[in-house]
Amino acid sequence: MIFNSVTYLLFLSATVFLFWLMPKRPRLWMIFLSSLTFYGFWRPEFLAVMLLSAATDYFVAMRIEASEHLKMRRLWLLVSLAVNLGLLFYFKYLLFVVDNAIVIMRIFGVEVQSPVLNIVLPLGISFYTFQTISYTVDVYRRFILAERDFLLYGCFVTFFPQLVAGPILRAGELLHQLAAKPTFRLDTFVSGLRRILFGLFLKVVMADNISPLVDAGFEQPVLSMSAIDVITLAFLFGFQIYFDFSAYSHIAIGSARLMGISFPENFNFPYMASSPREFWRRWHISLSSWIRDYLYLPLLRVKVQDRSVGGLTAATQNYGKETYHSILALFLTWAIMGFWHGANWTFVIWGLYHAFFIAAYRGVSGHTAKFPSYVRTWGGWAITLPLAMLAWIPFRAKTVSDTLDMFAKLVSPREYLYFGMRENTYLVAAVVLITSILAYVFHERANQWFGKRLLLNFVAETALMGVVVALVFVFLRPINQFIYFQF
Repeated sequence: MIFNSVTYLLFLSATVFLFWLMPKRPRLWMIFLSSLTFYGFWRPEFLAVMLLSAATDYFVAMRIEASEHLKMRRLWLLVSLAVNLGLLFYFKYLLFVVDNAIVIMRIFGVEVQSPVLNIVLPLGISFYTFQTISYTVDVYRRFILAERDFLLYGCFVTFFPQLVAGPILRAGELLHQLAAKPTFRLDTFVSGLRRILFGLFLKVVMADNISPLVDAGFEQPVLSMSAIDVITLAFLFGFQIYFDFSAYSHIAIGSARLMGISFPENFNFPYMASSPREFWRRWHISLSSWIRDYLYLPLLRVKVQDRSVGGLTAATQNYGKETYHSILALFLTWAIMGFWHGANWTFVIWGLYHAFFIAAYRGVSGHTAKFPSYVRTWGGWAITLPLAMLAWIPFRAKTVSDTLDMFAKLVSPREYLYFGMRENTYLVAAVVLITSILAYVFHERANQWFGKRLLLNFVAETALMGVVVALVFVFLRPINQFIYFQF
């Protein structure tokens, strides 16, 4: 079941109606069974994988809490990691490892027959394994107590709005909301509807209409592309994946709000960032925060947070005094973060690209502090935006060879002298860029322009939502799955 479908809208309506109608315990059962139905709508056999992960961490967390000796707590934590990462390895990375092992053996003259492995990647496995891992780690760190009520814990793991593609929630953020008696607030309910409509607009109107241009562009041979084509495709895919993934987050946040439950924000106009550090405080915030607290800062032996906010912030402000250990931790973190997205070396390149990008920023940021703020803001944005967009080349390219060939185009002056795609492709990229900038300006200035003018604010919002609803109604029929479902 996907968000941009009539089936989901009917499912959500029925679930929300029952949610507000039922008392606490039946309500939890309804959430749990509805979430299993939502997930099992795709492949019911993979419910067992998700429940195995959840059940393991439920029992392990109680053993960790009950253990007084550090060695035993660590041993139980390793059990959780082994089960969750083992499931992730088998379903997501086994074929990749086998294929690469065969290539290496053939280099050394050993011919090996490729085994026939029919492994289907369970939907959302990367997200719910990270969520359950964070639960056991937080119990290990004594941030939270182990949850004894398996039904409540099961609702935390399987809660359908965020189950497949996030935001990646932590137990301390959601468990108490599921356990509490909800208070119906009309403004929260209306806000949820607005977020769902806006998410559908971003998905079916923006992302799905950019998608054919991106697919056609990346299908053509790299040799026929110009450097301008590569840049245009990088921007187009950057916008496509942003509209697509932020749309999912908007609908997830809105769906939860209909039930009075608050999720942390996952996107905040990332393409308006003026530095790579700010970009990762605005893009996929729950994942970058997860990576920060459960991988990067532990590698640096720095105190961690327990909230999905802030993104992948730096552990030190002394950018000019980086140590070998801190640089190694940065690149290792980003290589793993890239590999988390997919079992392909192109994703590792994507991660290392961002690591280099961030390391370079740390090296120069101390020298730019004396510049006027407007120069740092707008100059930083003018540099950050194209570099962030070009990072999407390895994320979308099919092979490492294609990735390197596309980057090579960018450093060859003669590759800027011709166009290899239809004119409307460049026009769409320019229009989307300008529209995104105007949307950011409107978002930042809306309260200043309309806040105290109630009638004008009402008319403007009514007109905007009228256009959004009309366009969603027109474009909702073609159903395309969300990009991040593959991760």
